Amino acid sequence: MDYPQPMSSAAPVSPAAPLAADASSSSSVAPPWLGEHRGPLTVTDDFAVLDDPIEQQAFTERVSTPEGEVAESVLLVQGMYCAACADTVEGALQHAPGVLSARVHAATRRLVLRWDPARIQVSVLARAVGDTGYRLLPLQQALSISERLKETRQALWRLFVAGFCMMQVMMYAWPAYVTQPGEIPADIDQLLRWASWVISLPVVFFASGPFFRSAWNDLRRGRVGMDTPVSIGILVTFLASSAATFDPTGPWGGEVWFDSLTMFVFFLLGGRYLEFKARDRTAGALDTLMNRLPEVSERLKADGGWEAVSSRRLQVGDVVRVQAGQAFPGDAHLLSPRATVDEALLTGESHPVTRQQGEAVVAGSFNLAGQVQVRITGLGSDTRFGQIVRLMEQASTEKPRLAVLADRIAAPFLVLVLVAAAAAGFAWWQVDPSRALAVAVAVLIVTCPCALSLATPAAMLSSAGALARRGILVRRLQAFETLAGINAVVFDKTGTLTQDRLRLQTVRTRPGVTQEQAVAVAGLLARGSLHPVSRAIAQAAESLPLTTWPGEIEEVAGQGVQLRQGEVVVLRLGSAPFAGLAPQQALSALPQAHLADEQGWMATFEMEEGLRDDAVQAVAELRALGIRTWLLSGDRREAAERVAGLVGVDGTMAEASPERKLEELMALQSQGWRVAMVGDGLNDGPVLARADVSFALGHGAPLAQAQSDFVIQGGQVMDVVASLRLARDTMRVVRQNLIWAALYNAVSVPLALVGWMPPWLAGLGMALSSLLVIVNALRLASRVPGAPTTVSGT
Repeated sequence: MDYPQPMSSAAPVSPAAPLAADASSSSSVAPPWLGEHRGPLTVTDDFAVLDDPIEQQAFTERVSTPEGEVAESVLLVQGMYCAACADTVEGALQHAPGVLSARVHAATRRLVLRWDPARIQVSVLARAVGDTGYRLLPLQQALSISERLKETRQALWRLFVAGFCMMQVMMYAWPAYVTQPGEIPADIDQLLRWASWVISLPVVFFASGPFFRSAWNDLRRGRVGMDTPVSIGILVTFLASSAATFDPTGPWGGEVWFDSLTMFVFFLLGGRYLEFKARDRTAGALDTLMNRLPEVSERLKADGGWEAVSSRRLQVGDVVRVQAGQAFPGDAHLLSPRATVDEALLTGESHPVTRQQGEAVVAGSFNLAGQVQVRITGLGSDTRFGQIVRLMEQASTEKPRLAVLADRIAAPFLVLVLVAAAAAGFAWWQVDPSRALAVAVAVLIVTCPCALSLATPAAMLSSAGALARRGILVRRLQAFETLAGINAVVFDKTGTLTQDRLRLQTVRTRPGVTQEQAVAVAGLLARGSLHPVSRAIAQAAESLPLTTWPGEIEEVAGQGVQLRQGEVVVLRLGSAPFAGLAPQQALSALPQAHLADEQGWMATFEMEEGLRDDAVQAVAELRALGIRTWLLSGDRREAAERVAGLVGVDGTMAEASPERKLEELMALQSQGWRVAMVGDGLNDGPVLARADVSFALGHGAPLAQAQSDFVIQGGQVMDVVASLRLARDTMRVVRQNLIWAALYNAVSVPLALVGWMPPWLAGLGMALSSLLVIVNALRLASRVPGAPTTVSGT
């Protein structure tokens, strides 16, 4: 189909306002590609809000592509529940003018849309999706309490109608099961049939509405969706039973299946409702973390009063009042004397921390005690929370390789289902016409591949949510499959196995000078320097009484810090030559600084790179899991081997430049090792990108490292072990789900073909198979990452 331009060309726009048209306009000309709709297109309020530049800041940003800068929006598709629904939404968008790509994740119902603001509006695309029976919503609106209640209420009403009518129809059908032929008078038997037909009408025309709507939208676009065989089964069963009710002596015979029909619809709706609740819980951890910013904030007005405004309308420099239990709407500086905050999302640290006046608080962290005031310094994508949300959105909208394969198999499988059902019905017509319809309907229903499509993404999303609660962000769901198969882990040294800062280890002084005096004097000089050695000394001096010394402190680049009184230098802190020592007097494998006064050498400070508290335990547990470990460092061999010996890695590669690090990693891979690389995310980009799977540790990782698969925000090395264990459990659950889906079809299809599975039982089996896949995946979401227990099974 050709797609004419839907609107005139518009000028490029900024990321904050990517639409050229006025969001307040209420109508526009309907583009021909919208299908049956003709005449003026009235954009409803729900659609128009998607064009509001302020609202768009919450779900749209500008990204760079080879074709230039385009807008990328992440929206939620309301009303979908399976891979076929995702294909329908993608098909409605992919060929629209101005749409560069549209990708829908079935398990999370998220749409990642890249579009050209100069050629199309989001509201027009939302209308196109609306014509297929689905609805596009911003995540905050879709995940709000009112939207959840509305969606749940509609599903419960359909389930109630189907259940109530099923019980009534079963009551009318029961006499036929417990009596002998001829015991029920013909007029009473016909009356019971008429009553069953009437009560089945709400089930077919109301409760079954979503199945018919989805199937019709698929057929209009020339595709077979997962609701197509279900809808055909419902419709054929109802029409055949209706024909037998109106004309018992007709070609369809006198057999009716209203009881099977209503039971099937009830079981299917019940299974999908439970599946919806379970899947909502599966992705709930990600949703909760991504939508923790407050919708409304209290902003200080010019007259000293407070006003409630949308958090998206805040600006840098605003003073905001944050109540206890509320999240900070942006990065900010604390104006109140102190605040107790929960930064678990950002650091993985579960214990509250105290911030003093003037210190920074971060967006997304919670104020735990008392009302505080802050001044906003960063909002939206400029905050670390914004970066985290982007990482989580990328993970939740990615389709893993196994899921893509399952979706690819599902489409032709549905065509085979229709062919098999028709063939089974024709074959049984030759043998026993009275059973032909029931067999065909059972085959249609029992073979729907919903469980197959949900097997992989449900498990991986559960694990991603479990890791997110620990402070580990998953950038690619596919990384779970790769991580489960690794047999080697390579660690960077500085900032990974060791702390990213030095620590004062020993102090040697000349006679007459105590260690505390030397540290206090050196701390005076080091306090104004940013050199790692100076920072270590300044930190060690914080607990000592403040030392004062008249004069001016100045830093000599590459040598040290000195205190000058007029033209005379009275104190020096730095390298051996700078402090007046011969180089051979300072030989050591550890970093050193030397303090000298007018009398000469005064003290020597030796530093060490403190190991992370859990580094030794992490390496030991990796070895217990059968993983070989290496240390790959650009530091001196003595320093690298010292750390390697302390933590117990199997091998050491030292004095490696970034280029040599890459060569060493590729050499390991050429020897058959499947390697996970763990670095601090600041200078390990090439090796992180080249490794089979990669981890970035440290606070800077979400901002500075775009090559890693996992981002460990708290910097705990044990989180690598936790991720590995969970990845193995995840793939175990994926295999269980895939095996179950295959066994279910292998057993149920032959039973349906030979006539041993009635339609109602087929509906129950189909619903339970999808529900079992989701519940099995939920075991991963409830696990505590890092616990040594594993998920049992294949």
